[in-house]
Amino acid sequence: MYRTALRNVLAHKARLLMTTLAVLLGTAFVSGTLVFTDTLGSALKSQNARSFTGIAVSVSDDGAVSNGYSRGSRKGVTGHLTEQTRQAIAALSGVAEARGVVSGFAGIADHNGALIGDGFSTTGTNYVPDTGGQDTRYPLAAGRGPQHPDELALDTRTAQKGGYRVGDTVRVAVNGPVMQLKLTGLLHVNDPRITAGGSLAAFDTATAQQLYLAQGRFNEIDVRAKAGTDDQQLLDQVRRLLPGDGDFTAQTGAALAAEQDRRITESTKGLSASLLVFAGISLFVGIFIIANTFSMLVAQRTKELALLRAIGASRRQITRSVLIEALLVGLLAATGGLAAGVGIAAGLRAILNGPGQANLPDGPLIVTASTVASVLLVGVLVTVVAAWLPARRAARIAPVAAMSNGDQPATQKSLLIRNTVGTLIAAAGAGLLLRGAGSHDTNTVGLGAGALLIGVFVLTPLLSRPLIALLAPLLQRLYGSPAKLARENALRNPRRTAATASALTVGVTLITALTVVGASVNRAVDRAAGNDLRADYAVAMQNYAQLAPEVAPQIAATHGVSASSVLRQVPVSVGDDDDRWITGVNPAAIGQLVNFTQVGGSLDALTKGQLLVDRSTATYDRLSVGDSFTGSFPDGSTGTFTVGGIVADNSVVNGLLAPDALLAPHSAGQGPDRVLVKGAHGADAALKQALQDATGGNPLISIKGQADLKKENRQMLSAALNIMYGLLGMSVVIAVLGVVNTMAMSVFERRREIGMLRAVGLDRRGVRRMVRLESLLIALLGGLLGVGLGILTGWAGNRTIAGSFKDLTTVVPPLPMLGFVAAAALVGLLAALWPARRASRLDVLDSIRAS
Repeated sequence: MYRTALRNVLAHKARLLMTTLAVLLGTAFVSGTLVFTDTLGSALKSQNARSFTGIAVSVSDDGAVSNGYSRGSRKGVTGHLTEQTRQAIAALSGVAEARGVVSGFAGIADHNGALIGDGFSTTGTNYVPDTGGQDTRYPLAAGRGPQHPDELALDTRTAQKGGYRVGDTVRVAVNGPVMQLKLTGLLHVNDPRITAGGSLAAFDTATAQQLYLAQGRFNEIDVRAKAGTDDQQLLDQVRRLLPGDGDFTAQTGAALAAEQDRRITESTKGLSASLLVFAGISLFVGIFIIANTFSMLVAQRTKELALLRAIGASRRQITRSVLIEALLVGLLAATGGLAAGVGIAAGLRAILNGPGQANLPDGPLIVTASTVASVLLVGVLVTVVAAWLPARRAARIAPVAAMSNGDQPATQKSLLIRNTVGTLIAAAGAGLLLRGAGSHDTNTVGLGAGALLIGVFVLTPLLSRPLIALLAPLLQRLYGSPAKLARENALRNPRRTAATASALTVGVTLITALTVVGASVNRAVDRAAGNDLRADYAVAMQNYAQLAPEVAPQIAATHGVSASSVLRQVPVSVGDDDDRWITGVNPAAIGQLVNFTQVGGSLDALTKGQLLVDRSTATYDRLSVGDSFTGSFPDGSTGTFTVGGIVADNSVVNGLLAPDALLAPHSAGQGPDRVLVKGAHGADAALKQALQDATGGNPLISIKGQADLKKENRQMLSAALNIMYGLLGMSVVIAVLGVVNTMAMSVFERRREIGMLRAVGLDRRGVRRMVRLESLLIALLGGLLGVGLGILTGWAGNRTIAGSFKDLTTVVPPLPMLGFVAAAALVGLLAALWPARRASRLDVLDSIRAS
């Protein structure tokens, strides 16, 4: 039987090709994911190790506020890392060097005034030269380090993007007006934040302290030890020198590197898990192809298997022979998938290291033994599991079938059992879906959607008849007899048709659900921006840091501004472990900038020095009009707040609102998060330019109108959807292979029938049309089921996120839905090109003689 299994694999190489390719693609996805994330993790860890080379102890000031963007409460924190602390540490007997580090953000503008980088990794720091005049963290590529307040150095990538050379004047900004500084040097940088698309601006230490902290203060002190000094003992000595009233974290360099390695491992595992979900979807689709292929092979070998039973082969031996075939196919495909995955990982890294991309750290491709074992195991397991039912069906072939011809039809009992099981699974899935939608439970919705999908798969043979009967009449009117033959062929073996269509249904369902959720969220965001926001512009930092304190008065004084209000979020401690964020606004102007709907109390509460609270916050914190509470500000002082009004939830401002005059003096120097602006003549180019001029042309400051905000939200959502569409594309490709495979094998087993049709007058064109229309019907069946299930799943998914978006309703965009059905039809037609051509070229006499 082992020899028989090997012979069958070799004898049916062409018919197993698509199955092998489907498994190969799925395992290549798994292999590529594991190799890429292992390679990325190894490279990041190697880079991380280089970053901490020579650092014996590192001390960071957790209470330091750079540019006012730290959001932690600093009540009671007065001690900081100062020059005196650094000198005291440097004086320890085991210390070779104690470097004070200052850090924050700094936006670099190109020659057109646009920001270089993504806004989130625009890093600023101090350049600390050693006795040789160089900072060992950032080796010089050209020029020298900055030495005066009007100088800076840039990393080489940022200088190249901006077209800057040593000696040029560079426009630089933090959260205030732009500075014009002379570029004195270019730096080599290994920081992954910078190499992945960020930027680095280095100032002399005094300038960096003035920009980010205060004179003589540091965010961090890095200690290099003398040879033979124990790091742990040195750490203990350093800790004794730190101010007792500060908020510090002191660690050895080894411990800090290990902590960073742990975070890298967690991040790469998260990335790997996310990608493997889509790889699993592709392999799930492949199961249908594998099961379909082996079912057809078993049907085509009915007489052969019956003869084996007749000469003494047991049912167990027949089952084992089919499973061995599957094992060999799975092993071959998984081996190819492993090799293809390594290539995919190498290609992906090359793409991401291309011009303008992420610039990942260098390192060798990592192919671990666990990756090899996992890919081979997954490939073999998926193939064998998918072939198990066909193998069981092969074992049930009776010896007497050797004297019959053709496929053994399914019994009424088996069809009844299948339909009953499918109905129960689908009903359970629908129930879970509705329950999860009602309770806003994402996990329950996911479980219900999966169960419903499986139930529909089981029921697809039953559902195929009415759906195909609905589609066939139109085709018959257009194409006549070939369309009628295509309909009969599609319905002849509903299980085969169902398995082929189901492979396509998976991808269409998920893509449809994503589209429905995306359209619904876009509609909700657009509606909220139009209904809740009355301001013409919102001014904010691109990296979501705080604006400089002087920006708001500058905007208010700008010509053409009729009303403006800061939005300043300040944490207020209520009790020991309860922090409530209160947003400071301008009571006189906020009503002109934001639409409020009164629920209780008075909308004039802010002008009376009281709080406005949105309905959700009032419910969650159990606050009513007239309630009061006492809280502690970040500077340690306390205040009493009274609820004066409750308003409907608003997408622009939410939570607790208070007059900014009550919060600003106690916000520890933090600037506002945003400034809302209303123009005397509405939103126009003149007002926008005036606002840009008022904010000093800072490239980090964004000035966005309602249309800009809507466009930005749509772009972010579209980018996320496009990534998921791309990842789901593999499952669609595998489904297409399934259609090709089914049609090709169907042509092979019906070659005698096709020969008879040719003999009685059906020409080659009619044969091609018959095969193409059969494929079209199968693809449309999968597409229609997928669109229907996707709409239902999208509705349930919307229900789970309804709390995150105001007035979220389900939107089913008609054009994309029709597009998905049309795409499924196109898939069916394209997948049938080769099988149809093959069918039309069969020799008539040879086909009629075929058994």
